[in-house]
Amino acid sequence: MTGPIVPAESSGLAALSGSGVGRPGGTIAVVGSAKLDLVIRQERLPRPGETVLGRTFDRVPGGKGLNQAVAAARAGGRVAFLGRVGDDAEGRQLAQTLRPESVDTHRLITDPTRGTGIAQVSVLDGGENAIVVAAGANASSDWSPDDEALLTTAAAVVAQLERPVPLVRRAFEAARALGVFTVLTPAPVSADALALLPLVDLLLLNEHEARALAAQEDPLAAARSLSPGRIVILTRGSASTLVAHEGALVHDEPARPAAAVDTTGAGDCFAGTLVARLASGDSFKAAIGAATVAASLSVARPGAAASMPTWVEIEANLGGNEAFTG
Repeated sequence: MTGPIVPAESSGLAALSGSGVGRPGGTIAVVGSAKLDLVIRQERLPRPGETVLGRTFDRVPGGKGLNQAVAAARAGGRVAFLGRVGDDAEGRQLAQTLRPESVDTHRLITDPTRGTGIAQVSVLDGGENAIVVAAGANASSDWSPDDEALLTTAAAVVAQLERPVPLVRRAFEAARALGVFTVLTPAPVSADALALLPLVDLLLLNEHEARALAAQEDPLAAARSLSPGRIVILTRGSASTLVAHEGALVHDEPARPAAAVDTTGAGDCFAGTLVARLASGDSFKAAIGAATVAASLSVARPGAAASMPTWVEIEANLGGNEAFTG
């Protein structure tokens, strides 16, 4: 441990939990990726030049943005998705995935010049995964007046780095101008993300991403170094989740035991649920508890977007544990 845990509520999170900047009950605008996941379950990854046999193959909706949008909607959020797909069967499948979730897809634009994004996902025994992404239409950096108009009623703007950094910057600059809370999950992590940090209110990342972004080997020290000016949430797989703010570790959320089947999308589940509960007016403690439970439920199921739990399921698993209901 790199410093004491000092219980504290962040003024930044209070913007979502109370009145004012966060617009509780407002739209969660997800500026994100939508991809079709090509999933092979297999014993292990191949070595260079080696072929291994897979057990099963599935084509399932995914992409970090789409996953987060579904997670937020199922956790009770009012969600709009700002994304790009190709003019192909895969793009139509992704749009059909979002509509039954009550996600607003008016800003899910079909790009006739690019195909829909694809992710090649290897799911290993024990639930761990390895993913290779072809961006396709997600590579578009277009930002329109209609996109910006959507933010006028937003509680939060959520983005990842499966869309171009210049696009995320424009979305966050527009959000800041309108007093809208900004959330970044910097994956896939890159040095370009550092330039976005002054526009970020909540940075949600794992240990690998924290080390890479802060250029520090100790992920806890990395989280603390990234936290001045914003809230940093460090997820650590089966270990507890830590929260840093203004250079101090302010919260340590116990892990929720789970029998992992597929960890694909677990971080997206955490992010979407957390923001949905904050936008609904929950306290930070309650929201991070709900997100922890949601992620534990998601890894016990196969798939990414399909594994996201509903608020009824999350709430049913919150009861009787003060660590998750405070």
